Amino acid sequence: MERINQIICEKRTYSKEFHSHQHAFGQFLFPLQGSLDIQTSQQELHLEPDYVFYLPPNSHHHYRSVDRNEFLILDIPVHYLPNHTESMHIRLDKQWNAIRYLLLEEADIKNGLSSLTDLTRYVTKKLQTSNPPSIDYIHKHFKEPIRLETLASIEHYHPVYYSEWFKKKTGKSPQAYILKLRLQEAEHLLLTTGWPISRISEELGFENGSSFTRWFVRHKGMAPKKYRYL
Repeated sequence: MERINQIICEKRTYSKEFHSHQHAFGQFLFPLQGSLDIQTSQQELHLEPDYVFYLPPNSHHHYRSVDRNEFLILDIPVHYLPNHTESMHIRLDKQWNAIRYLLLEEADIKNGLSSLTDLTRYVTKKLQTSNPPSIDYIHKHFKEPIRLETLASIEHYHPVYYSEWFKKKTGKSPQAYILKLRLQEAEHLLLTTGWPISRISEELGFENGSSFTRWFVRHKGMAPKKYRYL
């Protein structure tokens, strides 16, 4: 198994044939050109330039690129990593684009280990503070119907494995997590707005006020109007 003691930041290309291995260090893969097919025991994904992928240590994986490609790779020894990191497929927002730009400078100019070490420590800290994409999706769409298969596909997991992963990550099932967010929003709207029940029910995605009231009573033990004037 491959091991490294020093951070490595460099550009690499991959062949069309599937290769497989695992390594005792973490790895970030930023596509610069082309794409990469990656398969692990729980995931199968097609990595493209608007995403970055984090591969944790000791994760056996198969990989190939079927087109002309170039990737920015950051190999991170385990002593820089938080304990028990998991793979993460992350869309490149402004922060991650800035990180990629700075890493590209390190790969091209090679300013020295000190600046690369500081940047790597920042990147690994984001592994602890960044929500997985499917949890971000839930927070943006919890007022709408959300299928388990949709959440699993965001993480590129099988739905059965996703449920196990989600409970380990949050302590709740996806359904319970979504329910908690909807209840919190219902309570917030009841206590901080003068909206009628019909408008609150519409805001939370219910067909009508009656269905919202039945749902609220089932989970809170009282009608919304009573909760509002406690």
